[in-house]
Amino acid sequence: MHKLLFFLLLSFSVHPQQSDKVFKDGEQLKYRVHYGILNAGYATLSVSENTKGYHFVGKGWTVGVTNVFFKVRDQYESFVDKNTLAPEHFVRRVREGGFKLSRDVYFDYAKDSARVEDHKLQTTNNYYIENVQDILSAFYKLRSSNIDTMLVGDDVNLDIFIDGDMFPFKLVLLGRELVSSKFGKIPCYKFRPYVQKGRIFKEDESLTIWISADGNKIPIRMKASLAIGSAKMDLTSYSGLVHAFPEK
Repeated sequence: MHKLLFFLLLSFSVHPQQSDKVFKDGEQLKYRVHYGILNAGYATLSVSENTKGYHFVGKGWTVGVTNVFFKVRDQYESFVDKNTLAPEHFVRRVREGGFKLSRDVYFDYAKDSARVEDHKLQTTNNYYIENVQDILSAFYKLRSSNIDTMLVGDDVNLDIFIDGDMFPFKLVLLGRELVSSKFGKIPCYKFRPYVQKGRIFKEDESLTIWISADGNKIPIRMKASLAIGSAKMDLTSYSGLVHAFPEK
């Protein structure tokens, strides 16, 4: 559950050419996470806008039997510049089983630095940064970019700043597919993210993501092949989209 939420936020980073606006104030996306027939949990993504910038919020939580064995209550927030989508303040609140984490990251691009405040450990550390995204702002940065010009096999490489570390990441376009969903058959781009072995996924685990091939560029499905089985995340509801969905 927590891996799928993490990669739902992480898997869409940057591409150099900008396209038309694909999200707006009030957008809401909701996903169901399931292992086979087991309903394991839900994840949501939301957008709000003010005069200074955007506020992105991502949440994930377990339900039912999964809640008994491994309770998850995760929340990520990113406050970004409206024009560049560069993160200014990143919030991470994680509860996964017995593990808890509460951290804030403040970005200072004039000094190429990031200040990480760990509230549980009561520590503050400063790090050198350059052209980074947090895991939530990266998602919206890619959606605002032109992936329509990518060819099969094209990839994007970047580092994302997480808790004081740069996270090496590569996203590869596998092709296009029609995905059957509760909203009908949706034309999608099919992507495969690759991460540094041992950081989030093990060597024998993989992830595939399908993104709507329309003006909204929203994730429709995510499937993770794990060492102990497989899990899937599907879009279940949406509101506040910029463009009509699904396209007629």
